[in-house]
Amino acid sequence: MNKIFFILITLGAFSNANISAQNKAGNPVDNLPPYIKQITHFGERADFSHDGKKILFVEKTYGDVYEVELATNIIKLITGHFYHGGFTRALYLANGDVLLSGCTSFDAENPHVNRQRKAELWVLDKSYSQPPVRLGTKCSEGPAVSRKNMKIAWTVRGNQYPETMESDQYIFYLADIVYKEGKPELANKKMILDGSKFEYKDIEVQNFIPPSETSLIFSAYEFQGTEVMKLDLISGEITNMSNADNQYDEPEGIYPDGKHTLVECDRETGVVDIYKLKLDGTGEDYVRMTYFSDYKGYKSSNPVISDDGKYMAFQMALATDLAGIGYGIFLMDLEKANK
Repeated sequence: MNKIFFILITLGAFSNANISAQNKAGNPVDNLPPYIKQITHFGERADFSHDGKKILFVEKTYGDVYEVELATNIIKLITGHFYHGGFTRALYLANGDVLLSGCTSFDAENPHVNRQRKAELWVLDKSYSQPPVRLGTKCSEGPAVSRKNMKIAWTVRGNQYPETMESDQYIFYLADIVYKEGKPELANKKMILDGSKFEYKDIEVQNFIPPSETSLIFSAYEFQGTEVMKLDLISGEITNMSNADNQYDEPEGIYPDGKHTLVECDRETGVVDIYKLKLDGTGEDYVRMTYFSDYKGYKSSNPVISDDGKYMAFQMALATDLAGIGYGIFLMDLEKANK
């Protein structure tokens, strides 16, 4: 889940002194540890199936969506049977259907409008044989999807609804996906956070916190660098979980016990790699998971954790790439890594 131009936090905002911390020559792919393997040579934004046997991913930003079977490495195109303008997100819903974020058209001369303003949410039937169904809402960046029930949360920003929102306003919504005569739609929709009421206005939902899912993690961009925030869905209380001023911390995949989240963090090299952060509110317990940014010009990003907590999927990108861009999906065996 990412901000399209916030890659500047790893580039100009940190100067050449930090970039020079990437001091290894070569390519991280040629120097993978034994507990990491590359499973695709293209793609970005992985998501595990609930049984852990498949990974969903986007071909490229504004591209098609694919599914790879981990036992066979067979890759299946799942959005090739209908016309579209490209997708930026694809996430498994609790019933096996797929939540998509994307558009019906694409302008190559102005591509990022599809991510910044026009993207909307759709549901693709798990048979992958029918066109997806619109849910009737736009979505800024990535939605949060429950792993237990048909509940989602998502962000909208002012430029998506200029008639009713301020230009710099960000709002979180929560809703259920229900099916009427087999067609998905949103129900019980409610606003859960209005960012204009806080000093951190640029925000994005990330993940529900298991196992109860009564709270969620969100990003507060450009607030003290960028912080990992927790929103209690019952009380509305917000807690800063990273507390690291002038450091980039963007939460991504969350552990199934809800005690840790993965973050894209630049604390060591000035370029993001993947870290594990304990969600105790101290911001002191970080464990580095990947070392791609030790290689000059590279980074790793957009990690997710399997439902059994045994594997992490993530992507590789160039240090200068816009946030979210990836060139292949990698799989880390967490049990082997811990040894």
